[in-house]
Amino acid sequence: MASAKHWIIASRLRTLPLASASILAGSAMAAQFGNLNLPVTALALLTCFLLQILSNFANDYGDFKNGADSQNRIGPARAVQSGEITPALMLRGIIITAFLALISGIALLIVASDFLKLKPLFFSFFGLGLLSMLAAWKYTAGKNPYGYRGLGDLSVFLFFGILGVSGTFYLITHTWSPIILLPALVIGSLSTAVLTLNNLRDVENDAAAGKRTIIVQLGFEKGKIYFVFLHFIAFISCITLIWLKKEILAFILLLPSFILLPQVLRVWKTQEPGALDKELKITALCTLCFAILMWFVYLL
Repeated sequence: MASAKHWIIASRLRTLPLASASILAGSAMAAQFGNLNLPVTALALLTCFLLQILSNFANDYGDFKNGADSQNRIGPARAVQSGEITPALMLRGIIITAFLALISGIALLIVASDFLKLKPLFFSFFGLGLLSMLAAWKYTAGKNPYGYRGLGDLSVFLFFGILGVSGTFYLITHTWSPIILLPALVIGSLSTAVLTLNNLRDVENDAAAGKRTIIVQLGFEKGKIYFVFLHFIAFISCITLIWLKKEILAFILLLPSFILLPQVLRVWKTQEPGALDKELKITALCTLCFAILMWFVYLL
């Protein structure tokens, strides 16, 4: 029987700050539009955390089943791979977490739709929530997982960026504005950059296991160019957002760039995939920092 410690490790709590960035950015933009809704924000964060843990469990289970988690893996040991949690027990954990995410999501939509007074909002986002759960499972688990066909980057960009930020904004404001795409592009690009670092680190092991990530298809050197391109998209989107806001305080949104630029140079010069493991945390925290700074712009 796996202990609570093993489940906490399998949850990979260090991924939660990155997952929360889209919710915080979307709610910060809503606040700047005059719509501050803390109950919706809190429930959105809870649902997001549960979906991220669901994705982590499914990733642990799926990579073990498909052979991507082997003794040659560079990153942290996985729970199923190490034998701390059996595949059957992990599958049970996935089902329970999916149920909790469903309950949390329904509570979020009831509050956001003003207790079903806005039924189109409830049912459209309910469908999107089910799609998110399916995406979490099909990333590396089940038959023909899309993460093994180079589609993981697109999924992260959409769910962590475009849908995550825009969806949160819409749940709070019940409207939409083109400007929301700018923070969505920042969060989406940087979140995809985190996945890219992960795949750059694991490129040799993934190739051996038949996991055809974009980095495996591009190769290590071209994969670093792709990583730089993602940061370029994030930077240009941030600059455009600052220019449109026309507020001096908005320039604090550039603070993460002073950490990310040196990191981009380090990654560009790196020749050893394993050396990139320590870089993941930096990009993830800078993504969260950008979202938090958006709240500072609103508060100040």
